[in-house]
Order: sequence, then structure tokens, then C-alpha cells
Amino acid sequence: MKFRWLALLLTLGVSNIAQAADPVELGKANLTSGIPGKGPLTIKEIETWLANPKNHEPLSVKLPGSLEAGKDAIYIPEDNPLTLAKIELGRQLYFDRRFSAGNEVSCADCHHPNFGYAKDTQFGVGIKGQTGNRNSPTSFNRIISKAQFWDGRAGSLEEQAVGPIANPIEMGFTHDKAVALIKATPGYKMQFVKIFGREPNIDDVGRAIASFERTVVTGESPYDPYERLRRLEETFADDLEDLEALKEDNEELYTRYTEAKKAAEANPMSESAKRGRDLFFSTKSNCSACHVGVNFTDELYHNLGVGMDQKEPDVGRFAVTKEEKDTGAFKTPSLRNIAQTAPYMHDGSQKTLMEVVEWYAKGGHPNKHLSEKIKKLDLTEQDKKDLVAFMESLTGPLPKVETERLP
Repeated sequence: MKFRWLALLLTLGVSNIAQAADPVELGKANLTSGIPGKGPLTIKEIETWLANPKNHEPLSVKLPGSLEAGKDAIYIPEDNPLTLAKIELGRQLYFDRRFSAGNEVSCADCHHPNFGYAKDTQFGVGIKGQTGNRNSPTSFNRIISKAQFWDGRAGSLEEQAVGPIANPIEMGFTHDKAVALIKATPGYKMQFVKIFGREPNIDDVGRAIASFERTVVTGESPYDPYERLRRLEETFADDLEDLEALKEDNEELYTRYTEAKKAAEANPMSESAKRGRDLFFSTKSNCSACHVGVNFTDELYHNLGVGMDQKEPDVGRFAVTKEEKDTGAFKTPSLRNIAQTAPYMHDGSQKTLMEVVEWYAKGGHPNKHLSEKIKKLDLTEQDKKDLVAFMESLTGPLPKVETERLP
């Protein structure tokens, strides 16, 4: 039996054997903390890193905490498995301003860890201080999101990652110049050749950056342990009335409950946030009609009326599909860590979460393409404060990331 199992493993190949290993939990610092050392990356450090076979083994990954319930939405293309070496290469590219005209901006300048992987400006700011007409969306939890950008025009992270490089307003470079820079930088070129087994090209730039971005996920927020505890208390109300008896009769449930209670007490939700949670999931607010699932987004596109009162409004998803129903429709953003990513909406027109709640309460701006889910809400001032408190309770830690060490 042992030999038959070994033979089966050998037929699967080294890549699939590596996939059978215990999954790595995303959010751990060892995935994004960079090649060990200080200061600019040296050739010797990179050579030593690349010489370690473990850094090239495909990783099996799991999502942290409550995000794990969304594991079926994980999207990692078959031709771009995650490896430590590829993640590290993507990290370097993500923070490197040399891939822009005048060495002015990097991916991180519009999607920075200090701002919840978004930016605190109304619009993304590119080279020479230029701005577009859209707010910088977050780049965390992208591993459970396939289409990218506010209008979903990029079908994958790989496609999205290389777009800004050649955009004249954003990074103002070209794909050819980006590849030439990689070839002229020994530390970069040796990584590309070793990791991808070929000369550098722009598609592999996208694969590396996408690999890094897929490791950036939100950790447990106060909402998560509270929700686990609430569901246990709701489902097993009778059993939890006598904990001593429960410990005798069902030790597994007793352990689950006591651990959930301890976690909720260690990272508590406020009473206002708890009321906001109940309101959020009620028909009175209808928030969860679009902000649904572990990432609080349906990954769909809706016209909320935002910006539709302008002389020439942004047509949003329509530019991609050419279907009239998609006019002024934009992708539902995740509410995870939303308190860190102001300003809000696709045009950055709303500075605070309270402004966002007020917008929904008044029913948005009327227009013929307004989503049928947008209706005026009968909310008290306390209701509005509670909804904001709930959204703030969705804030969890982000992984520690090395931002400086580059070749």
C-alpha cells in the first residue's frame, strides 16, 4: 500500500505534491515581510533566496478567520500558482516607483498600506499630480474577487496590475519600458528568469504583482467573533442555559462556545455597533441586499445615483458592456476595513461614512437607471450612528509588509 501511494504521488508531479502540504494561512507576516536583511536588496541576498527550493513550491492557502467561509470564491489562475518567490517579486514591483515616468509613483501610491490599501485623496493621483475621475479602490481581499476596477473592465488581478503602468495619467510609462527596466536591473532579471523560466515580459509582471496582492487580506474584526458567538447562542440557546451540564454532555460544543465568548470579549463590539448590525441585515435598511457574504460585497454593479446629476456623468459599467442597463453602475465595494479607506463612492465624493449613510437614506440621486434596490430609508439619527458604528466594527488587522527593500 505504501509503495502504491508513493507511485501515485510521483505521477502527480512535484507541483501537486507541494499542493498537498498543510495550507498556509494568508495574513501571516512571513509571506510579505520580504527577503531577510536591511537596506537595498543585494545580488547575493537575492541569489540565496532564489536558491532555496521551498521558495518555489506552489502554496496551498487558506483565508484567515471568518473569511475562510468564502473559500469557494478564491481565484488563483492555474497558470499562476502562488509561491513565496513570486509573492516577494510582486511585493518589490508593487512598491517600486521606477516603473513610472520620472520615478514618481508606484502601485502603492494609490493603494497604500497606511490607507487600507486605498488612498485618502478623492481621486487617484498619478505622475505630475494628474488625477482621473475615480477614487482608488482597495487592493485587499482581491483573492476572492475576480473582475477588477470600479467598472470590472479587467477580468483578473493579472490584467489589472499592468494597466496603470501604461496609463498616461497614472504611471505614465510603457510596458516595453517596464520590461527593459527589469532586464537592465540584475536583481529583477534573475528573479524573473528563475521564477518563470523565461525572459521577462509584461504578462509575468502582472502575474507577480497579482500574486503579492492575493496575500493581502483582512484579519479578524470585532464583528467576526461577535457573529460566531451570536450564532451559537441563537442556535443552541437551550443547551447553553446550563454550561456545567453542557460540558458533561457535549464537550465539543462547550469548547466552541467558551472560545467564541472569550474571543468576543477580547475584541468587543460596542452596543451601538451591535444595533447597527441588526439594522444592517434588516429590510429596514436593505444594506445586505448588495453588501453580502464574508467580504460584504455581491461583486456586482449598481447605479446608486452617485454623480448622475453631473452634466456628463461617468457611465461606469456601460463602457464595458455597452448595455444601457449598466449606465452609471459601479462595483459594490467590500465593507471590510471600510473605516480606513475614506473618501467613498467611485468618485470619492463622500468624505465620511455618515455621508454615505445619509446618501442611502435619501434614496440616492434619481435617474432612469437607478437600481431598484435604492429606496428612501426611514432612519433616525441614532440608526445612522449605529450603522456607522457597525461598519467601523468591520476593521481588522492587515498583514505586515516590507515597503522599502528593492533591488
